[in-house]
Amino acid sequence: MKKIFITVLLAGAAIGAGAQSMYDALNFSENRYYGTARTLAMGNAFTALGGDPGSIGINPAGSAVARYSQVTITPGLSVAVNTSQGTDNGEYGFGTTMRNTTSRFFLPNVGVTLNFDTHRERGVKNISIGFVKNSTNLYNNGVFAKGLNIHSSYSGWLASASTGIAPSLFESSTAYENGDIGWNLILGYLGGATSHLDALGDDHIYAGAADNVFYEYDDQGKLIKAPISLGGPIIQSYGISTKGYRDDYLINLGMNISDYVFVGVNLGITSLSYKSEQTLSEVSEDNDLFQTGFNSLKYNSSYRASGTGVYGKFGVIVTPVGGLRIGAAIQTPTSTVIKETWGANLSTKYKDSSYNSSASTPEGEYTYRLLSPFRFNLGVAYTFGSRAILSADYEFCDYSRMFFKERNTFDNSAFSDVNSDIKGYMGAGHLFRLGAEFKPADQISVRAGYELMSSPEKFESETGMKYSKAREHAVALGFGYSSKGSFYIDAAVQARMEPDKYVMPYENYLSNAFSPEILCKKVLFNAAVTFGFRF
Repeated sequence: MKKIFITVLLAGAAIGAGAQSMYDALNFSENRYYGTARTLAMGNAFTALGGDPGSIGINPAGSAVARYSQVTITPGLSVAVNTSQGTDNGEYGFGTTMRNTTSRFFLPNVGVTLNFDTHRERGVKNISIGFVKNSTNLYNNGVFAKGLNIHSSYSGWLASASTGIAPSLFESSTAYENGDIGWNLILGYLGGATSHLDALGDDHIYAGAADNVFYEYDDQGKLIKAPISLGGPIIQSYGISTKGYRDDYLINLGMNISDYVFVGVNLGITSLSYKSEQTLSEVSEDNDLFQTGFNSLKYNSSYRASGTGVYGKFGVIVTPVGGLRIGAAIQTPTSTVIKETWGANLSTKYKDSSYNSSASTPEGEYTYRLLSPFRFNLGVAYTFGSRAILSADYEFCDYSRMFFKERNTFDNSAFSDVNSDIKGYMGAGHLFRLGAEFKPADQISVRAGYELMSSPEKFESETGMKYSKAREHAVALGFGYSSKGSFYIDAAVQARMEPDKYVMPYENYLSNAFSPEILCKKVLFNAAVTFGFRF
């Protein structure tokens, strides 16, 4: 398996409880810090710096660095630019290069930190208390692909995957409840996308709405085989829209010890909201080429996840000499209770409209617990008086320790397979961050930052398990203005280049029915403005 980023989306949609994957665990566990415009502009390299509300989620000791109280609010705009095209030059569909842009407003930071002077010359000189919301991930994606396919169809895949299942099971009033059959297969049968070939007996063979069946008989008139193939060219369109967020609500306590050591602790409460909608449509170029008179098929599925988690984080910053600063932080595993809901609908249309059909699934619901692993970060920074700062961070997380857990039971067998996949195919994730700030004037700051995130995913090669070479890069620029009074404003823009992803709307089936493979390239542009007041 060398193309490790291939994701079969529609093939596994809406199949009921236990459908969680290691990619879901990673999606809900990875951190992409946003915070204030200042931290965003400097690549979030704030483990050793602090002093900014956006840094508190990175290192809780950051609140103790500032000698003042402050209030911040940071509105932001995110724009995702996706380019998609088939990887086979259109031989199996989706040959047209498509570009899609989605945008959304979000609030990456809002909060207040209060600093109390103990009026001591040594020991605990200042105590800070903070109540801050910082974003740790943003889900903003929109992919659209289109092309001509002469080899396969979604209805054909549904039919192939239904082989061996008796029609009575699809027609049962409890079909969606027993969990033995994929919901999309039931939907395909009830929605007119697949039909049972009675002439083939008890083998329970199905044909798709876009398939032609060629019955072959021997000299005695006995049926010997029935090859199935796509009836004619179909125009396929595929789209997926994703939106949501993961926000951390932080209750922070920090202490300044002799202006030499700064320590801090967070109680973090995570709020997760994730929504995904997928659409696949197929339209015949000429319905006379199809034995069924197939005209069109449309499949829609939706998935939602919401959750609340809790964790603790501890940090320290030390200023050993001159402008040198060293920081470190460790975060406990996050325990998140996640509730999922999903559903889908399918409609099929024919030349003879009396055969038109449609069906919808019930709404599925499942609640479980996800344990995200320990993570720690180290940082070093140097301040050149009050004119410039250079900072570097490293963050580590072992994603092989992610773990799905059933709620209210000791029997965790439902997650045995996916937890085994996580342990076998996930590993260490590394995040490097660099930041710089320069003050050309007392009240003006210019900033730049860079982030590099490695993939924790592993794949099996001829020489054993290897890590993916995929990398995620982010570059940022920003500036700040600080008045002589209490008001300040910061602005930042960031471009995040995500790794290429390969999407297969359904799996390959039969010997020559290959699913289109779509190469998706994405750049996420984020902009933020922070309004702050010191007092």
